[in-house]
Amino acid sequence: MKLAFAGTPSFAVPALEALRRAGHEIRAVFTQADRPAGRGREPQASPVKLRALELALRVHQPTSFKSAEALDLLRDADVDAFIVVAYGLILPTAALGLPRLGCLNIHASLLPRWRGAAPIQRAILAGDAVTGVSIMHLEPGLDTGPVFATQSVPIGARDTAQSLGERLAMLGANMIGDTLTGLALGTAVATPQLTQGVSYAAKLGKVEATIDWRADAVQIERQVRAFNPWPIAQTFYNGEPLRLWEAALVSELEADNSAQAAPGTIIGTDHGIDVACGRGALRINKLQRPGRKVIDARSFLNATALTGARFGAP
Repeated sequence: MKLAFAGTPSFAVPALEALRRAGHEIRAVFTQADRPAGRGREPQASPVKLRALELALRVHQPTSFKSAEALDLLRDADVDAFIVVAYGLILPTAALGLPRLGCLNIHASLLPRWRGAAPIQRAILAGDAVTGVSIMHLEPGLDTGPVFATQSVPIGARDTAQSLGERLAMLGANMIGDTLTGLALGTAVATPQLTQGVSYAAKLGKVEATIDWRADAVQIERQVRAFNPWPIAQTFYNGEPLRLWEAALVSELEADNSAQAAPGTIIGTDHGIDVACGRGALRINKLQRPGRKVIDARSFLNATALTGARFGAP
């Protein structure tokens, strides 16, 4: 089948690779423009661009798909279907109608739950036990199109956005081939989404990453997992930001003295950095100072005396 592909982050790479392995002719790859990154703020290509170039595929990077130039690129590709995976740009109605069999999206949730930009992170933050992947026919609404296929996966108690995203990316890559086969044979059926159970996964913002220790320890632990690998949950100590990469709940027995401590107070350092929360306590296992490497709590404590201190606002 003749295809175009659009995607930007590493989540989209397994699908691109799977389509290539299956023998589809990928006539064009669309990805977002290179962005400044790192300390030097040098332009950095997206993971999809890097992999597409390795596969000797033609790459396009329009700043908007509403331009005549972008539409012409898709039109000239003359494809049967357009596969979109975490692209990050909105496709106008004019683009949706160009491929003969339409545009398909690999979406990292069980639609209609978590329509929008950050379904993986929102599922973790909400404490969902299960999530999955939906293969959807794109239409002008925000992730509102009919669904060809879904598969679910459990969210593990220690899953981060990265670990869960990697599993969902592989799942979506495996699913898209069957849907394309069904489209080619005329047997694929798309089912309209339910009108009940709709929820929206708003784009993540860095401001959400700052921990409010007055919250429940359960919610803060989810925050640490949901914001790994970006933007990384953070707190402050003596005005210095600390990024929290790994944490766990402190058992009720161990957290007995947290009820008397103000939120943000370090209440123990025997097994990690135990911090009192609005309810319960959180154990920080891995953290990072600005410009430093990620280290375990013991290494941090060897250099910093924390017992009785407090984490909080800058």
